Amino acid sequence: MLGFTPFKRHANRFNYVPRYYDPEKEAREQRRAELRGERSEDADREYRPGQYIRTQRDARAAHRAERAGKDRMRIWKMAAGAVVVLLFIYMLYPRLADLFIRAQQGAAAEAAAAASTSTEGAADGARDIWEISETEWQAQPITIVPNDYEEE
Repeated sequence: MLGFTPFKRHANRFNYVPRYYDPEKEAREQRRAELRGERSEDADREYRPGQYIRTQRDARAAHRAERAGKDRMRIWKMAAGAVVVLLFIYMLYPRLADLFIRAQQGAAAEAAAAASTSTEGAADGARDIWEISETEWQAQPITIVPNDYEEE
């Protein structure tokens, strides 16, 4: 048992020299410490029970307050957009409706003029369907045409 003795004068020592230094890992650890609420000046302080919970609660409250402000602004923007759309409808709808009514009346006048020119050359007994009102049209007699089809 070469060199083995149960009575040691000191513990085993290791001369560990790190060969690789990772600055990204250091930055990650520093960010995590900041998120946990630890700061470099707090490193020498002693841990207080609940300090991490308080820090996270304060961070959540700040985030909620910021989000509530953004949500409030979004609601105001939507309300302003609705007001603009309603004003647009209020101002332009009557003008557009009047324009369409005039266009329809103009088309009806043109059709009536065309019908009057076409009926002038027709026989006296024939009437154009554009000259007949709805009630006169419904009162017209129905002409029945016999069916010349024979079944076999």
